[in-house]
Amino acid sequence: MAQEAGLAPLILSLAELLRQLMEAQILRRMDGGALTTAEIERAGTSLQALEQQILNLCQILDIDPDALNLDLGEFGQLLPPRGSYYPGQANGRASILELLDRLIATGVVLEGEVQVGLAQMQLIQLKLKVLLTALPTPETGRETVPLPPPR
Repeated sequence: MAQEAGLAPLILSLAELLRQLMEAQILRRMDGGALTTAEIERAGTSLQALEQQILNLCQILDIDPDALNLDLGEFGQLLPPRGSYYPGQANGRASILELLDRLIATGVVLEGEVQVGLAQMQLIQLKLKVLLTALPTPETGRETVPLPPPR
């Protein structure tokens, strides 16, 4: 990986994490019968296009795509080995992706506080309360909320 890339590898790692999280949610909905054939085809096409864009950016920035799977020490890997994770099935090595996917599938409330400072001065305080959950689907009695069309 090119050392000059700066934040690019981190940003691409996060983009790949989000792509794989969306893929896991789509698989969960497919397995639950909550998607039409047209929705499955649209989702598959969109996921493939997003993956290709990430790979193209890796090539342009001289970043090895395998390097996007960050080693987070005691927390494990950011992503599971390619092709080894399917939502709802046990995997030998847990990853942050799997943890986030399970949290989204079951729902969780996160609460915290962050203080940002510089030169030993606290400058910004951010208090957070976040609900992390998948959007409802027909099997939960509520319809999926469609995204607005791209502009």
